[in-house]
Amino acid sequence: MNKAEKNDQFDVDTLRKRVSDINVRGDGDEKPDETATINAYALQIAEQFREGTHSPSIIIGQFRLFEFASQFLIGLLAFLIWPGDGSESFGARVAMAFVAAALAVISLQISDTYSIPALRSRVRLLPRIFLSWGAAFIVTALIFALVRDVSLTQIQIHLAWFSLSGLFLIGTRFLVAYGIRNWARNGVMERRAVIVGGGDPAKDLIRLLELQPDNDIRICGIFDDRGEKRSPIMVAGYPKLGTVAELVEFVRLTRIDMLIIALPLSAEARILQLLKKLWVLPVDIRLAAHANRLRFRPRAYSHVGTVPMLDIFKKPIQDWDSVAKRGFDLFFASLALLLLWPVMVATAIAIKLTSKGPVFFMQKRHGFNNEIINVFKFRSMYTHLSDPTAKAAVTKGDPRVTPVGRFIRKSSIDELPQLFNVLRGELSLVGPRPHAVLAQARDRAFGDVVEGYFARHRVKPGVTGWAQINGWRGEVDNDDKIKFRTAYDLYYIENWSLWFDLKILFLTPIRLLNTENAY
Repeated sequence: MNKAEKNDQFDVDTLRKRVSDINVRGDGDEKPDETATINAYALQIAEQFREGTHSPSIIIGQFRLFEFASQFLIGLLAFLIWPGDGSESFGARVAMAFVAAALAVISLQISDTYSIPALRSRVRLLPRIFLSWGAAFIVTALIFALVRDVSLTQIQIHLAWFSLSGLFLIGTRFLVAYGIRNWARNGVMERRAVIVGGGDPAKDLIRLLELQPDNDIRICGIFDDRGEKRSPIMVAGYPKLGTVAELVEFVRLTRIDMLIIALPLSAEARILQLLKKLWVLPVDIRLAAHANRLRFRPRAYSHVGTVPMLDIFKKPIQDWDSVAKRGFDLFFASLALLLLWPVMVATAIAIKLTSKGPVFFMQKRHGFNNEIINVFKFRSMYTHLSDPTAKAAVTKGDPRVTPVGRFIRKSSIDELPQLFNVLRGELSLVGPRPHAVLAQARDRAFGDVVEGYFARHRVKPGVTGWAQINGWRGEVDNDDKIKFRTAYDLYYIENWSLWFDLKILFLTPIRLLNTENAY
């Protein structure tokens, strides 16, 4: 990498860090913009994109698993149809089918046949697919020929197996190509993008994207703060739907995958101002780099076809990571309910016997992408004194809290019903804690105290979190408490892994023994 490349890369990384630092500290010169109400036309467009799409990465992964399973089962089926002379044990046949299926998938992966352009192709890649399967089969046959004698009958069975598997492989590829083309036309499998910035840079970018032969990007509109003289209301056939402030609300209402900033790198100050508003959104944020003369190292780029992009912010916990986290949540939430149901039943009885009102309390809180969700808790306050809005935080010795409520709040037993929110998919076991919609710190909304507060909603909120096991739980009676909570939450988001979740989950019961700030 030459000196210019090093400096350029440093600038991009520095830009990302400056955005995070300014917003987390809350010491920027400007007050964060209030979310603007989008216009009627933008709202109409947003309605078209409320439903999510199928991730290409997930589809490719599922198809890879399908091909492995189908090739394995066909191998077993071939041995059942043609049992041979009985010299091969069932275990040997299972081993051979497994090795052949695994080598087939590996060979097809090496041949670059697991990509959307490859899966869309019906005929062009068939020779490569057939050769990959043939190579995997030959290697499998050679491996087993080295460890045992092979009879003529076995060779005939293996050839029949090879032919049957090959025909199935090619047939499924034809069907998948048809399905992907159909999904692409119907918008089932696409990546939705919004262009930030208008004028000629946006026009050039759109034209370039449209020229890509296997383009899966669907442009949903353009947002720009500039007036019509510098940014026309229609660019390359796409409408300008509003300002950047309105874009934040637009993304809250839709399932957008990425924001592409169509500005030159030289406009660093303007890019920084845009990112300060947009980084709180759970989307990829990319900077179009097709028109820049400066060139970075290849790993700095992502591409849409041949169009280079610089990744500024990536959507956290997406594709297979989200699948893994969901599986983690379902397994451990079910296990927790299985182990803790006696505690929950005893708590429900105690609440019912000691105070009037329902056992459960439901509160509106912010969920993923600022969605409003109903979070379950065991009721810990007297019904006539409860505060669903949580504007008045619970304080030490608060007369609104019942005797049973005081105990279950200190021990966090009141949070156990949120395991049902986890099973419903509204919460994760581990993540930033969901706060009440109107929660405040000294009569100031959390979003007014910390500019980057809403960036914690880029992932699902959790029953427990990194901030909580580090002591940041309980009453928020000063600005520093919500600032530190937000900083810990953002650290968790940026450094997420299943091991990190597991660590937090197992440390939670230990750290709950410290009840200093819980009342």
